[in-house]
Amino acid sequence: MMRGMGNMQGMMKQMQKLQKEMEKAQDYLNEQEFVGISTNDFVQVKMTGKKEVIDVIIKPEIVDPEDIDMLQDLLVVAMNDALKKVETRTQEVMGKYTQHLPF
Repeated sequence: MMRGMGNMQGMMKQMQKLQKEMEKAQDYLNEQEFVGISTNDFVQVKMTGKKEVIDVIIKPEIVDPEDIDMLQDLLVVAMNDALKKVETRTQEVMGKYTQHLPF
């Protein structure tokens, strides 16, 4: 066996272990639910860690047929808030793995 091959095998085992841990962490994130909230809590958007919207709650008092634009804006704010929460949590959970990767 050539010198250094033991190191290579050890490194491959480390990478496989790291990959399994990363997959577990990603599964954990995918199962989490994140709630994005608009101004004054008028609209809530519930999203999974996979960034799939699973629920939208709109308080009836904000629904004004004369002002659909405001409702649309509140939906955008709530969705972006949920996405930001998913991204932040993903960075917290996955960052410990990705910071050591050479790419």
